[in-house]
Amino acid sequence: MVVAHAYDNVPFYRQSFEKAGVHPDDLKTLSDLSKFRQELQATKWKIKKSVYLALRETGVSMFYTSIVLFFGFSVFMISSYGGTVALGGLVSATLLFAMLANLILLPSLLLSLEESIANERTLKKPRIDLLKEDENS
Repeated sequence: MVVAHAYDNVPFYRQSFEKAGVHPDDLKTLSDLSKFRQELQATKWKIKKSVYLALRETGVSMFYTSIVLFFGFSVFMISSYGGTVALGGLVSATLLFAMLANLILLPSLLLSLEESIANERTLKKPRIDLLKEDENS
């Protein structure tokens, strides 16, 4: 992962992450959360509408990707070797639960934590500035 590589090899990024209290392992659904943040700004900090718009855009691709991977790993379960069967079953179940968590649990958490995370004061500026001002132009 690029973020983990930068964290491990570039002192500037390591210090930025540590200052913000973030570790690369914490970044699991970054694309979903960044889309949510973009929608928050676009909808003038209306959380329900932002969650809906973010899910509408990222949810479909997440669903299809998870289903394809689920059935791809499910094929391992027809193997005659027990280890391959177990691998196929465990990975398929993990993918299914991860998809459900991303499509159901994450939006529920975002809606329930509305007061603490979804206000202009909290999300106006990123916690980690990965690009310096000169590079943004």
